[in-house]
Amino acid sequence: MWLGVDDTDSPRGGCTTWVLTELLALARSQGIDLIGEPRLVRLNPNIPWKTRGNAALSAQFGRGRGPRRRVGRVGGRTVWAYDHGRPLPTQDVESFRTLAWQCIAERAPRHPGTDPALVVTRRRLPARQYWDAVREVVPVGESIASLRAAGAWWKVRGGARGLTGAAASIAWPARRVTWELTAYRRPERWGTPRAVEARSVRAAARRHPTMFLNYDARTRRLLVAPHTPCPILFGLRGTDRRELVAALREIRSEAIDRWVVFRTNQATGDHLERRNARELGPYTSARLRAVVRARPIDLPGGHVRLEVEDGEGRAIECLAFEPTKTLPRLVRALRPGDLVDLDGSRGRSPPLRLESVRVLRLAPRFGPVRGPYCQSCERRARSLGKGRGFRCDACRRRWPPESAASPRVEAPDLPPWTHPTPSARRHLHPLAAEA
Repeated sequence: MWLGVDDTDSPRGGCTTWVLTELLALARSQGIDLIGEPRLVRLNPNIPWKTRGNAALSAQFGRGRGPRRRVGRVGGRTVWAYDHGRPLPTQDVESFRTLAWQCIAERAPRHPGTDPALVVTRRRLPARQYWDAVREVVPVGESIASLRAAGAWWKVRGGARGLTGAAASIAWPARRVTWELTAYRRPERWGTPRAVEARSVRAAARRHPTMFLNYDARTRRLLVAPHTPCPILFGLRGTDRRELVAALREIRSEAIDRWVVFRTNQATGDHLERRNARELGPYTSARLRAVVRARPIDLPGGHVRLEVEDGEGRAIECLAFEPTKTLPRLVRALRPGDLVDLDGSRGRSPPLRLESVRVLRLAPRFGPVRGPYCQSCERRARSLGKGRGFRCDACRRRWPPESAASPRVEAPDLPPWTHPTPSARRHLHPLAAEA
């Protein structure tokens, strides 16, 4: 049995990952086993109605068999995940989904725009439902039709938008994966300032190099702890779940109420798809191959505008925002004729908001226009004005305007890939060095 949950949080509090830990405890109380790790699945980062990271959660349940491994601790007891399991009887599925919905409804804040959703299926949903949800805007009616075709059971409170995320988390094929160990606060501490020692986080990251996005040296920002009144204390991300569990013991912080390791699609770049400019609709993302058309333009606030042309000859405007730190500096060095790969996303308006830039080929660079060299006087001729040519001040010899020369200069040494500073990266941004 697969269970997917979405939209149980709000800007004022709540957390869908915490709700799933409650469901893990509920399953254990009913004698139901977790099959594989619980899944934290990030969806389209451009959706305007998202709450924070736009994540949905799912887990598979059954009667566990074979090896098991520790994936958390909830309610003072270890959470075990089995590699394989037998299906649950129909009556157990029906009983558990009813209890699961009661658990969700009691714990989801009653806040405008918080519309919790639960999806339960016997088998994993088609992967297309994930790819649509991570790259496009999926109408609610389309999600309902897909669930009905799959024979799924679902329940919502309020609107039904959460069905798209809940279904997508079940449909995620998990071909590329990373991990997040999420530690939670004791309820009496919710809404108060968090106590997480940054020095211990940096030390743990050095000892466990498979961890990523822990600390931003440029902005001196700790990235593992949120700044909202949600139950999360901190989240450790990495490519090796065993190192995350080891690092948990090294983080100095306030008391931890519970913790769980999630299998995630973070840092996979799944939201990016190779597109041309005409295929880039509102609230979508793309990897676009393009040629720079004009010199970059500096905007107020440190942002930079860049105009490029794709392989079909269509122009598109791109924006490199100052908070990314690295991207405006790189974009300012680009010149007409440079060939680049651009990762970026659109909102409602057409400009592509850059997430990373890959320099493929630099066009020749030329210095300022210079007058011809007078061999007789061994000096350069002086310009007489636009379109009037040049004249040697010594011998008075003249040259036509077309005799001007622009010396070729050495191209700048630009990095092949430029990513934003860690604190400005999205959850789905492809994994890259933090330096």
